[in-house]
Amino acid sequence: MGRVDNSSFQTTRLRNAQFISFMSQGDSLAPMSLDRYDTKLRRRKRLKAVLVLGMIAGFAWIVIESAHAISMF
Repeated sequence: MGRVDNSSFQTTRLRNAQFISFMSQGDSLAPMSLDRYDTKLRRRKRLKAVLVLGMIAGFAWIVIESAHAISMF
């Protein structure tokens, strides 16, 4: 087979320069929107969803505990 010369592969400071250049050409590293208004709206939407889920869980807990208390009498 022969000897393989790998010295040409160490020409860049980056370890996988070809892979990084491939990734940067695609949409996988697309910059995120930095618009603060949109960010604030998304954060509020998530907060509302968490609060609604918490209220539903709290209401379900009250109903279950009330049913348990009524069944004891």
